[in-house]
Amino acid sequence: MSKETKGSALWREIKGIFWVVLAVLAFHSFIAKPFYIPSESMMPVLLKGDRLVVTKYPYGWSYVSLTIPNPAAIFRSLVLRGPPEPWGITLPPMKGRLFGSVPKRGDIVIVTPPGSNEDYIKRVIGLPGDTIELRGGRLILNGAPVRSQVRPPTLVPVDANAPCGPAQFAGQYVEAGDGRAFCRLPIVRETLPGGVSYDTIDLGPSGGDDFGPLTIPQGHLFLMGDNRDRSADSRFELGPPANGLGGPVPIENIGGRAEFITFSLDGTTSLNPATWVSSFRSGRAGTSLRGDTVEAGE
Repeated sequence: MSKETKGSALWREIKGIFWVVLAVLAFHSFIAKPFYIPSESMMPVLLKGDRLVVTKYPYGWSYVSLTIPNPAAIFRSLVLRGPPEPWGITLPPMKGRLFGSVPKRGDIVIVTPPGSNEDYIKRVIGLPGDTIELRGGRLILNGAPVRSQVRPPTLVPVDANAPCGPAQFAGQYVEAGDGRAFCRLPIVRETLPGGVSYDTIDLGPSGGDDFGPLTIPQGHLFLMGDNRDRSADSRFELGPPANGLGGPVPIENIGGRAEFITFSLDGTTSLNPATWVSSFRSGRAGTSLRGDTVEAGE
């Protein structure tokens, strides 16, 4: 038997890596993918630094479903340490979904804003045909105020990923008797028609407190963040400075449904392996994001 040449052995390794990468991309595109929470817009349910599993198949597949890596963006981020940017490429917009279905009110979904390749994470508030209105920060759906209840404030531990700075949560920084620091956040619990309940943060008057009324077109969804006064969502225009979703978004722009938290990091991870364990936030792994969301702080 002849010996395998170095060239043929290298080619065999390259082919093996190619099929592994293809299998991973196919899984990310059609089954599920990890997702990192980059901002405070879905607090108190989701914290910056949470890692989630997002399933791709519950609503069918569309042009935003495919995971296509952008090697240039990855190189700029990892090697050149450039500004944050999406690592993926989004296909040109295309109408329709394969095996499509409409999300339910209260689902937490991944959405790609029209004309963008960046993923946002928001909650489905309005379905096609619904009329959405906000008055003084209170949500009105189809002419009826959504049931809301003021809850006790929740205390979020302050860390590098949840600093409780004046730009986000002015006046909410508190310290316990043992010296631990917390962000004391005022909570209003909403219950949508159908029974899904979730906690929102109400920091007082803000630019998104009054909106509509607006009737959602067919084939579109109205999305909002739970941190109502710090969320760029369907209430706000696309692009700077608001960076919102530009109103109701086409269902084709929904990339998947958030299922559960896998783990959460407090922002202190570095190249030092000693930080890899100490940076894990306790009590967040395994938290389900489906159905009735747990109350903030539970």
